[in-house]
Amino acid sequence: MFLLPTWTVMLLFFLGIREAKPGRCPKFCMCDSIQLTVACVKKNLTEIPPTIDEITVKLDLRGNNIQELPTGAFKHTPYLTHLSLQRAGIRKVREGAFRSLGRLVFLNLAYNDIDILYQESFDGLSSLKQLIIDHNRIEEIQPGAFSQLGFLNLLSITHNQLVYLPNMAFQGLQNIKWLRLSHNALNYIDTEAFAGLFTLNRLSLDNNELQFFPTETMTRLPEVTRLDLSYNPMTYLGEEVVSMAKLTHLFLDHNSLQDFSSAAVLLSPKLTHLDLSHNQLRVLQPLALGSPKLTRLNLAGNPIYCSCYLRPLREWAMQERVRLGGTCSGPPHLSDESFDAVQPADLRCQSQEAMLKAELEEQRRLPPPPTTPPGDKVKCPDNCVCETENHHASCEKQGHTKVPRGFSPDTRLLDLRDNHFHYIASNSFPGLPEVVSLHLQRCKIHELEVGAFNGMKGLVYLYLSENHLTSLSPDVFKGLPQLTYLHLEKNQFKQFPKGAFTLLPGLLALHLEDNAITKLETGILTGAEKLRSVFLTKNNITNIAPRAFDPAPDLASLHLGNNKLKEVPTNAFPKTSSLTELYLSHNRIRWIGAEAFLPIATSLKHLYLNNMSLEKMSKDSLAGLGSGLQSLLLEGNHLEDVPDFSPLTGLEVINLAENPLLCDCPLLPLRKWLERVNLKVRAKCGHPPELKGQRVKDIHVFKSCPGQGPLLSQNLKISKAPKSTKSKPALVNAPKVIKTTKAKPKPRKNSKSHLAQKPSTKNQKAV
Repeated sequence: MFLLPTWTVMLLFFLGIREAKPGRCPKFCMCDSIQLTVACVKKNLTEIPPTIDEITVKLDLRGNNIQELPTGAFKHTPYLTHLSLQRAGIRKVREGAFRSLGRLVFLNLAYNDIDILYQESFDGLSSLKQLIIDHNRIEEIQPGAFSQLGFLNLLSITHNQLVYLPNMAFQGLQNIKWLRLSHNALNYIDTEAFAGLFTLNRLSLDNNELQFFPTETMTRLPEVTRLDLSYNPMTYLGEEVVSMAKLTHLFLDHNSLQDFSSAAVLLSPKLTHLDLSHNQLRVLQPLALGSPKLTRLNLAGNPIYCSCYLRPLREWAMQERVRLGGTCSGPPHLSDESFDAVQPADLRCQSQEAMLKAELEEQRRLPPPPTTPPGDKVKCPDNCVCETENHHASCEKQGHTKVPRGFSPDTRLLDLRDNHFHYIASNSFPGLPEVVSLHLQRCKIHELEVGAFNGMKGLVYLYLSENHLTSLSPDVFKGLPQLTYLHLEKNQFKQFPKGAFTLLPGLLALHLEDNAITKLETGILTGAEKLRSVFLTKNNITNIAPRAFDPAPDLASLHLGNNKLKEVPTNAFPKTSSLTELYLSHNRIRWIGAEAFLPIATSLKHLYLNNMSLEKMSKDSLAGLGSGLQSLLLEGNHLEDVPDFSPLTGLEVINLAENPLLCDCPLLPLRKWLERVNLKVRAKCGHPPELKGQRVKDIHVFKSCPGQGPLLSQNLKISKAPKSTKSKPALVNAPKVIKTTKAKPKPRKNSKSHLAQKPSTKNQKAV
């Protein structure tokens, strides 16, 4: 007879199991009843063995052929803390597959064939701390995929196929410390993609396709100290682009940087280590820093010539005690000399004639570049730059009037912005099937001929922003079966280009902001059945036809802000809606009637109704919206009264600021609601004059209202959660925060707030 270790006995006691009876061990598996582990490694299993002992704590299913994790796949093993599913052939994770694993702290799904992370994929993993999904085929993260993972510390999605991160992609990760997105194909990151990650310390974005530093996105990460952007195709960093208050380590090595502004990191005052190694910098000016924190600047692998142009940087480094990494590329007598070993007096400039002679001598000293066979010669048109290693080609700002010919067939990124094409003729891009991203911004284009992009079967991103387009032919995008993200913002469209997307079955995001579109007709999205996001902000839209968005049943994000709508387009929403975000801000809607959002009530999570001059809302205007709604923005309107918010039990963000609320008996339901919730709601009185500017929660006029008993805050002693000494934002996003206070509530654990939207002013006081 064997004795159980003390920790095992305690575990079984807390799990409510009086006696550990030996369970059946699945065939081909190895079971340890002492350590409570089961290992079924490389057994060619096609499903989760149903006979695993219920009290199993660690389960290893590596190297099998499971294909799909069905709903409730682990309902018979609720006490698992560690689950390994690497190389298990998994293609799909069904909704609720992990729903019973409330004790799981570690999940490894690496080396599988998962392509989409669905909204409910990880539902139920409320205790998970580490999630590894490396080496899959993930190309889409649906908003809300991680909303249940409030305790996650590490999320790793490296070596996948992500090309785009939408807003709120990681919503719900309230305790995340390290987010790893290395080795993807990320080309664009939405501004609010990392919104709410207020505990994130480390972000890895190396080995992607980012062409610019995502400034606005990164400012949403106030706690990040380490940011890795190595191996991206950035060519330039301008003034104040890195604005991160606590950043200490920034890695920009192995990019294509040709210029780096001296004020690029000015707004990151705690930066200590900056790695600019292996770029194309020939000279660098002393960095302007807010405080003398920088201790290490790595410039190794750059073609920096140690002449008088380097002297200011070297003197600055000596004065500020910054260690410079790297060596001189010339002149000959200083070649390969460490920057730190060169004295400022040695950094001299000769006459132009002498310098040219020295450079020629240096070129003779260098070994000739390796020659390539004639058949493999790299192709590159005149006035263009082609990088063979990154498969990038750029002809930016070269005054071209026709699309250049002669690019390498291996080109993946083609940058032609800021030229003068005026129109794009048919078959303008022959022999370029591998191009993923095509940039044609600001090229004065007013016409696209049919078949202009023929042969570009690999194109995913097409940027036609800031041109003069007024219409599009139905066949203009012929030959683009993979096009996913289409940018047409800041053109001159007066009508929605109906029918232009019939040949784009894979289109996910359509940008038409800043045009002059006046109406949206029925069937405008025909052919774009997979469309997920439509951006129509800053147009002149006054009318939206019924069922206008029906052809796109998967539409999740609809941006209609800054238009001229006078009513909520209730009849335009798709009947089988999956809409989660609706932006109606800055329209002319003064009245919202009953059941205005009913067609999308079951799916809607974020509703933006701010700054609309809204004067009245029907008491049933929010009918159907319940626990699913997480954000409700109503600030900057003319509301004196508001509908009942009590059904909105899932609210995490609400803003009522800058509304002239009438603090009298009709507002009593709002006052009672404020007593019951743990939300910060910016609500102040606008009337009567003697109460103007006071917080609704602080006034006592309601106690004289007919039938009103004593308010909780006035007559009950309530034990409230301790207030943090740190300043918090006015819009708070924390899970399950609306609670009815019927008895003495339990103190809440301290948790960091996060925003769904940046507050409109700083240091706002909130109710």
